[in-house]
Amino acid sequence: MTMTTSAGELRRRRAAVIADGSLQGRASCRALAGVTDQWLAERFTEVTAGLGRRAALVAVGGYGRAELAPGSDLDLWLVHDGRPGADLTELAEALWYPVWDAGLKLGHAVCTLRQGLALAAGGLDTATATLTARSVAGDATLAVELREAAAAQWRKRSSRWLAELGRRVAERHERAGEVAFLLEPNLKEGRGGLRDVHALEWAQAARPVLLNGDAAALTAAEETLLAARVELHRLTGRANDELLLERQDEVAAALGDIDADALMARVAGAARTVAWTADEVWRRLSSSLAGPLGRLSRRDHRVGPGLVLRDGEVHVERDVDITADPAVVLRAAAVAAQSGVPIDRSSLDRLAEDAPVLDSDWPEGCRAALVDLLASGHAAVNVLEALDQRDLLHRVLPEWEPTRSKPQRNAYHRFTVDRHLCETAANAAGLSSRVDRPDLLLVGAWLHDLGKGYPGDHTEVGMELMATVAPRMGFGTDDTSTLVAMVRHHLLLPDVATRRDLADDDVIHGVAEAVGSLSTLDLLAALTEADSLATGPSAWGSWKAGLVAQLVERVAHVLRGGEAQDLRGDGFPGDVVRRLMAGTATVVEGDGEVLTVVAPDRPGLFSRVAGALALKGLAVRSADAASRDGRAASQFRVEAGPGGFEWDDVTATVRRALAGRLALDARLAERSRTTRRASPGASLLATPRVRIDNSASGSSTVVEVRAPDRIGVLYRVTAALAELDLDIRLAKVATLGSEVIDTFYVTTSEGAKVVDRADVGELERAVAHSLTR
Repeated sequence: MTMTTSAGELRRRRAAVIADGSLQGRASCRALAGVTDQWLAERFTEVTAGLGRRAALVAVGGYGRAELAPGSDLDLWLVHDGRPGADLTELAEALWYPVWDAGLKLGHAVCTLRQGLALAAGGLDTATATLTARSVAGDATLAVELREAAAAQWRKRSSRWLAELGRRVAERHERAGEVAFLLEPNLKEGRGGLRDVHALEWAQAARPVLLNGDAAALTAAEETLLAARVELHRLTGRANDELLLERQDEVAAALGDIDADALMARVAGAARTVAWTADEVWRRLSSSLAGPLGRLSRRDHRVGPGLVLRDGEVHVERDVDITADPAVVLRAAAVAAQSGVPIDRSSLDRLAEDAPVLDSDWPEGCRAALVDLLASGHAAVNVLEALDQRDLLHRVLPEWEPTRSKPQRNAYHRFTVDRHLCETAANAAGLSSRVDRPDLLLVGAWLHDLGKGYPGDHTEVGMELMATVAPRMGFGTDDTSTLVAMVRHHLLLPDVATRRDLADDDVIHGVAEAVGSLSTLDLLAALTEADSLATGPSAWGSWKAGLVAQLVERVAHVLRGGEAQDLRGDGFPGDVVRRLMAGTATVVEGDGEVLTVVAPDRPGLFSRVAGALALKGLAVRSADAASRDGRAASQFRVEAGPGGFEWDDVTATVRRALAGRLALDARLAERSRTTRRASPGASLLATPRVRIDNSASGSSTVVEVRAPDRIGVLYRVTAALAELDLDIRLAKVATLGSEVIDTFYVTTSEGAKVVDRADVGELERAVAHSLTR
């Protein structure tokens, strides 16, 4: 082995390309493939001298595409003509071992053309790998023959392979999730990722499946995803395709994005283009693979003015003047969603070419068509995505543009802003029977977070936008006021329900005054549920739903002319607690996901229970606490890790903590050092915030805490309150994604508020310090 063909030389050449920050995306991949090719060609020439037979070193798979990211594997075949000659085993090992010594992962084979084609016939992975066979060294005609024969074999067996490929794609999506919407997406394997681009290329090699403009759109999207992948490999030095939060700022800087939000918006936009194109292709393929029985009738069915249903798609008739009939965009979308079918691509392209921007008063029929579209529920989401892929949502609503693919980079929100709005409207469609104005619910749900696309407070900006958009759509003054109120108060009910004392009459009257009418209350209640369901799994559950329902019931009673105290409860969480309060013994009971504790009231009671739960590895997702007549009651809704838990073990630990027989501080500090909780959104959260409010309650000081979720955070906060000899009269504890949002109603040991300025300062200092420990 010469110096120029040593493993060290291969490492050196590759390292020089990887370190060159001026090379990005596809250019970097090709440059890395180029220097790898060069080294392999030199090595091949050295070890095959005097071989006496036709042989070629052939790159397949990603290397065959010259798509080598820094962490990519090499897939190489040594292809020969099969004639007798020198033993190829030693020759192959002389090629492979320096590659391994250079630290690269290598897939390899030694075969004749016939053997290679037999391998390709035996499995999908090999069949697709040979489609990109490329000569690296030796007899290039062997590589050409292999690629052409493999392609012919692929086309001949396309029905079998495409059916299997479609199944594989669906399974992969289920495992890896969506690149566009995951907080930490897998750029290669996720839905809309690079592997989907490859799958479309393989499908195209079998039969023409891409329509006009698809190839160019996929190339642009692939470049965005590939550039992010290359930089991720470059920064980490590993073949990791999951774009973790902690790396997003670095990748953004390397690619010239202003910040990680800008990067992730580009990634989301690219992934959505890939996913939408793939969905279209696989839908068409599934129909063709089903054979004649699976194909729909070509007979036209008129479904509206200028619209026909043909072959399971909505078509805009050729004689429709789209510029003179701007409502046809929304009419076609509404019919497609109601029928559960897409708009055909040629019609979409015509609409994209000719549809005007609706930046003034909407023509007749537009608003009704929009409401019909949104009323279709989740069927509307894919249709709205199709409109957006052809820039038609921007034509319908120019204010939509800044929300497109805008990320919400926290573990609480699972969708980009624009997709969240569409999902909220889809959820609202299922709740429309609860309100007397479904049209206001649907439009309000679709636009409630429109302000997130703009600088400033998203609620205030959203109100201004709604005040402009609603009249343009044709809503009157009163309806516009209601829609603006929905934006203004879209967080009112969940915030009050989860952070305020619902037994406080002033709280109920305050909400009633803000809402103003039963009709608006019903709209806000439905919007709250639709919005929460669209936000993510931690945003809506039985606990939150129950609190919101309780709040709505009390506010509705006041709006009907009743008094808040008529429906006031006793402040204790749950019927179980109310029964237990009648006794005198300490009770610690676990049932399902809920721990109930009733005991003589004393400072530190709540914190000891919280500490015991943290010690057992249980995350507190919500909690309520209240006290009266020397007795304290609390309920904790918990979530276990993958290993689960046993209530007998947990309740025994809680009893030991209540009895003062556990060194909670020391044990939790040790657990924090040895346990790393997966909390991807925590790194994005600002400095923990503490707010002391003496105006929110007539009898208690309200302490509001927002902080990253960490092991024992609830214990530390409540222990700080106990250190100041404060009683927790009520606690509202919630974990939203990777953030805790806790509210505590506290009083002094004399039952008074904390009002002295120095005492308030100490309270704020103690709680803030507890969040940094």
